[in-house]
Amino acid sequence: MTDSTHSLNAPITPYTLGELESGPPCCVPVPHLQVRNLSVSYHGVKVLSDVSLDVYRGCITALIGPSGCGKSSFLASLNRLTDLLPGAQASGEVLLNGEPTLAAEQDVSRLRLRIGMIFQKPNPFPLSIRRNLELPLLERGIRQKQDINRRIEKVLCDVGLWEEVKDRLQAPAMRLSGGQQQRLCIARALILEPEILLMDEPCSALDPLSSAVVEELVLSLKGRYTVIIVTHNLAQARRIADYAAFFWVSEKSGKLIEFNRCQSLFKQPQHPLTEAYIAGLRG
Repeated sequence: MTDSTHSLNAPITPYTLGELESGPPCCVPVPHLQVRNLSVSYHGVKVLSDVSLDVYRGCITALIGPSGCGKSSFLASLNRLTDLLPGAQASGEVLLNGEPTLAAEQDVSRLRLRIGMIFQKPNPFPLSIRRNLELPLLERGIRQKQDINRRIEKVLCDVGLWEEVKDRLQAPAMRLSGGQQQRLCIARALILEPEILLMDEPCSALDPLSSAVVEELVLSLKGRYTVIIVTHNLAQARRIADYAAFFWVSEKSGKLIEFNRCQSLFKQPQHPLTEAYIAGLRG
C-alpha cells in the first residue's frame, strides 16, 4: 500500500477554525455569517456534522464535494428552509451579523428576506414575467406602481434580461429559455434586496451557453452581495469563487474537510482527500 493510499484511508480530521491560510485576501475578510458546530439531521439521522466556518461579506464562497456530503443541507439551514422539511433539525449556531438565526424567537420570514435562495432547477411562477417580480414586492407591502416599475427594470438590468424581455413583460415566464428562467429567478430573489444569496447548483440544469451567462451573472454580484454557491463544476468554482469549502462523507455524515481561499485550496490543498478529489481520484 502506498503512502498516499494510506493517507486517504486514515481517520478524517475535519477542518477547524483558525486554519485559514494567511496572506492578502481577494476581498475584505469581514464575516457576514459565522457558522459554529452546525449539524443537520433528518428523522434523527445526522447528515451533516459540526461544521464551523466564516462566510465573508461581499465574497463568493463555493461549496464543493461529492453528492450526498451535506452541501445542500448546509445551504438550506442558513435561511432555515430546513424548517419546512418534515423531521429536519438543525443544531449549533449560525450568526448573521452577530444575530443568532437558529434561535426559536427568530423571525424566519424576515430572515429569508435577508438570505435569498436559488434552486438547481429554474422555478418561475406560472405567471407573466412581470408578475413573477411584482408579487414579491406586493407581499412585502410595496404597492406604488412607479416604485414597482423602477425596481423591476433595475433588477432585470442587473441580471441582463431587460433588453431581452422589456417589450414582452406580460408574456408567460414559462416561455423563456431555461437560462432566462434561471436569471428571472435570480432577479426575483434580488428584487427583495437580500444581503446574502444562496445558490444550489444554479447552472446544472442549463446548457453550456446558458450556464456561462449565469456564471457571469454570479460573478457580477460579487461585492454587492454575499454569495454561497454549491457546485460540482470544479472549474467553475475556481473561476468565480473567492473562498472554497470542501465537504466529504465520513461515518455516514457530511463533514467540512477543508476551507480556504479558493486558489490556495486548489493549488495547495492541505488535506489528502481534498487533493484527491480535485485531481479526480476520489468522488
